[in-house]
Amino acid sequence: MLTKEEVLHVAKLAKFDLSEAEVEKFRLQLSNVLDLFKKIDDVELKDIEETSQVTGLKNVLRNDEVVCKKDLTCCTTEELLKGTPIKDGNSIKVPKVIGGTDDV
Repeated sequence: MLTKEEVLHVAKLAKFDLSEAEVEKFRLQLSNVLDLFKKIDDVELKDIEETSQVTGLKNVLRNDEVVCKKDLTCCTTEELLKGTPIKDGNSIKVPKVIGGTDDV
């Protein structure tokens, strides 16, 4: 069980001002947490293989591909850019939102 002085030391490190009631409350709570760590520390893990995750799930990534759907119109880059007021190569230039509207 942690002492009152140990709790006050931790509180000082964390820059907390605790009342007497809080010191006692946290003394019990922190002692319980440390007891749980002690239990974990006592578990024999010598023959247990390390794991980073246990679900077997992996990131599923796919290639970016242009796919035309029946209900959507497929357009070429040129067709998409045809209606834009300002373009730079295959990019659409838009006015600045922050810092004024004079710049594009």
